[in-house]
Amino acid sequence: MVKMLELEQEGTVATLEEHQKAMYRLLVAFDEVCRKLNIQYFLFAGTLLGAVRHKGFIPWDDDLDVLMLRQDYEQLLREAPAIFEKENLFLQQEHSEHFPMFFSKLRINGTTCLEPYYPKDNMMHQGVYMDIFPCDNAYNSKIGRWLQFAASKVVIAKALDAEGYVTNSKLKKIVMRVSRCLPRVPFQRIVRGPKKQNEFVHSFLGGSSRIKRSVYPSEIFSESIELPFEGGSFRCPQRYDLLLETLYGDYMKIPAPEERKCKKHAVLVDLKNSYDKYAEYRENMRIEHSTRSIR
Repeated sequence: MVKMLELEQEGTVATLEEHQKAMYRLLVAFDEVCRKLNIQYFLFAGTLLGAVRHKGFIPWDDDLDVLMLRQDYEQLLREAPAIFEKENLFLQQEHSEHFPMFFSKLRINGTTCLEPYYPKDNMMHQGVYMDIFPCDNAYNSKIGRWLQFAASKVVIAKALDAEGYVTNSKLKKIVMRVSRCLPRVPFQRIVRGPKKQNEFVHSFLGGSSRIKRSVYPSEIFSESIELPFEGGSFRCPQRYDLLLETLYGDYMKIPAPEERKCKKHAVLVDLKNSYDKYAEYRENMRIEHSTRSIR
């Protein structure tokens, strides 16, 4: 069994640095399982940028992302639960019981990572996590890719609505309500695209709002290299430069202090206590969000 490295958190509410250390330990366990199963993964998005530019986390980031080609992703979901140490780790699989989302997460049991929304399902695991995104084949034609992109928005909207996502955007509210009447599976099939890999792949289920930042030449993920990350060594696309240019443009330029903003994924992180302890706090969040949505 693959075990999580011991956490060294002494307090209750964790600092960003302590949160990052916990996510790093998740990545170590995840990497070990992937090597045991001989399946490929890649550091992705801000995590990849951190590896290249900082040799670790972006100092102000509270997230950890990996990307997997669909066949590797599905093998992980089939085979990894038997390898991860169930006492400490939980592989939260896409579209599973108590988790309606369109990607998967690896979580630490006995911890808390509350995001800025209130889940409709009180049974949903809310421990510290890392995100695991699938990467699907894209059609060679622009029309085909736009169809996949549009279908992904339906899949995402249905999942967010089922999860309890709260937004002030009227357009997003409308799309989420309309998506309730639409079946997920046909749209999901469109998103997954052709079975045979073409010239392009996409990460539409990574949640990007811009299609140009989510479509990549397949060659980017044909091979991997190892890059240092927080003292370890993890898999990244060999053509990481092309991927990061697509995502961020001049990715090596460090933003000015006032521009160092990332999406805040956590409003409360506790490495010593389970999310069950925060039932009242979560209920207050729900009431606050409900009040805001009525205004």
